[in-house]
Amino acid sequence: MSESVQKSNSLGTEPVGKLLCRFAIPSCISLVVNAIYSMIDQIFIGQGVGYLANAATSIILPLMTVQIALGVLLSDGTSAFLSLQLGSGKVKKAAKGVANCITLTVIIGIILCVLFEIFLNPLCYLFGSTQKVLPYAMVYGRIIVAGFPVSMINYGLAGVIRADGRPKESMIGMLIGCFANIVLDYFFVMVFAWGIAGAAWATIIGQLFNAIYYIYLLLGFKSVKISKKDFVLSRKFVGKITLLGMPSFITQMATVFVIMAMNNVIASVGEKSQYGCEIPLAVIGITMKLCMVVAQIALGIAIGAQPIYGYNYGSMQYDRVKKTFKLAITGSTLVLVIALFIFELFPKPIIELFGQESDLYMEYAVKCIRTYLCACFMIGSNLVICIFFQSVGKALPSSALSFLRQIILLIPAIVILGNMASVEGILWAGPFSDGLSGIISIIVVAFYWKRIFSLSHSIPAG
Repeated sequence: MSESVQKSNSLGTEPVGKLLCRFAIPSCISLVVNAIYSMIDQIFIGQGVGYLANAATSIILPLMTVQIALGVLLSDGTSAFLSLQLGSGKVKKAAKGVANCITLTVIIGIILCVLFEIFLNPLCYLFGSTQKVLPYAMVYGRIIVAGFPVSMINYGLAGVIRADGRPKESMIGMLIGCFANIVLDYFFVMVFAWGIAGAAWATIIGQLFNAIYYIYLLLGFKSVKISKKDFVLSRKFVGKITLLGMPSFITQMATVFVIMAMNNVIASVGEKSQYGCEIPLAVIGITMKLCMVVAQIALGIAIGAQPIYGYNYGSMQYDRVKKTFKLAITGSTLVLVIALFIFELFPKPIIELFGQESDLYMEYAVKCIRTYLCACFMIGSNLVICIFFQSVGKALPSSALSFLRQIILLIPAIVILGNMASVEGILWAGPFSDGLSGIISIIVVAFYWKRIFSLSHSIPAG
């Protein structure tokens, strides 16, 4: 890529505040829409079927999260790789990376579909299903898993399309799928009374519309020209994409183990509490999805900054990288503080969206939202810093911090507090993990800051 072309690229010249808004707002909307796909199902299921069916969606959520984790491994890894290669003028390598991502997306979607269909029953038990919840989980899971080859396209390509300089188009694809899901949920669950199966079909059909739009966008890829031979998998390029995407993969996969730990601890200690097992399974599932939504806002800001980091770090415009980082961490924290106030002030109206059950159900739900999410404003620090390290090619600290919040802190807290204080003690694991991981992440980035921008260490990946 010539010097004049590099200078004309808006990532290297446009004011970073304006750039961050242009990339982050569509990214936030896309990721939040992505996060509420299954939440929409829960709203209609709660209103039209009941809390046992809602608990079933919590059992299937880990399977969906495994798929999302592999999708963002490819999507975020390729996005970072593309930005770094374009910033350093290596256009052919960038094209090869994008094509390899597309090939892997198709292969992984098919493999996951086959494996999860075969082992769905034991997986439901592994993720904490009770006998009352299992029939609903099997019906919902069979349909959701059958759609994995389609939905994998959405998760695997959303970030690549954003990195191609089309964040709005990436967002539009998500919105198309979400709108279709809402409309179909209403008809399938509330009008036709198809129950939990109707909610699953609404999700899959919505994702199909999203995938068709993304495939159309791939036909007009802007930043690189892809040839047929680029689609042949290369160990070298797959390795680089995987390394750069590993922090995002770890963050998502950690959620699988968190949900598994949470559901199994609830199943173990819940019968001894006044709330039983099924109420906490349903309520904590909803609360964790609310947490995922607010986390996606912070992640959207971080990912919106990713191509700005990558391009300017690759072209050694370090002042622009530093300014983007400061804006991203400030913006994500501010948004999450607002979310905190909403959760603390309005827990009952929020939980009523998912159905109105017994007084005991509502009592635990209000307590759950207020407690589990009381330190959510610290989530932004951890996520923004992880993506920052990832975007400048520093995979080791990014991966370590990705492990921190959920694997190192949250899961042990769930097990220890759950066994000490039953289903009420579990709720304090959230703020413990969110708060401490945010503080540690800030300390780590402060330690690495000067080294990141030292010329001897600032070598673009590739």
